[in-house]
Amino acid sequence: MKSIFDVLFARSGVCPSWLCFTFDNPVRRLFHNPVRILSPYVQPGSIAIDIGPGKGFFTTALCSLVGEKGRVIAVDVQRRMLEGLARRVRRQGLADRLKTHLSTSAAIGVDERADFVLAFWMVHEVPDQGHFLGQVANLLRPTATFLLSEPLVHVTGRAFSRTLETAAKAGLSVRAEPRIALSRSALLSLS
Repeated sequence: MKSIFDVLFARSGVCPSWLCFTFDNPVRRLFHNPVRILSPYVQPGSIAIDIGPGKGFFTTALCSLVGEKGRVIAVDVQRRMLEGLARRVRRQGLADRLKTHLSTSAAIGVDERADFVLAFWMVHEVPDQGHFLGQVANLLRPTATFLLSEPLVHVTGRAFSRTLETAAKAGLSVRAEPRIALSRSALLSLS
């Protein structure tokens, strides 16, 4: 049986949609500015995939950064997250740049290759990281980058190192370790 702390801090399993307000709110922009974090990696015309986007904290910035000729594919296992994200992007007037995709816990299920993939504060929720990271590697175009960021609250340095070792086995190599507040982060590409 899960403790109240396991539920509140989403220590196991997928973060429930009702808990999004704790990390998807205006206060978060004080330490996580989506445009500043993502703009070094996303260009106009890019195809970007946001895996586990919640209700779109980073997705609207991605839609803005890819421009009119680019596209963002938001992938989540929870329909409610995708519905909330779509409403947010629509309110920003960027819906024509967004495609949502309901995945399963076993498969991302996107066939398109991307210039940039984002997995922000979600890989620790994935039960089989090797399988997941192999799927991410298959989504990357040859020159693409993958920004993997995990929360300090949930993921120890040792656990993050194990994730990066698993990524290496999936054919991904670390290009940089960007500094992102309250996070352990790596920018990866195909080896």
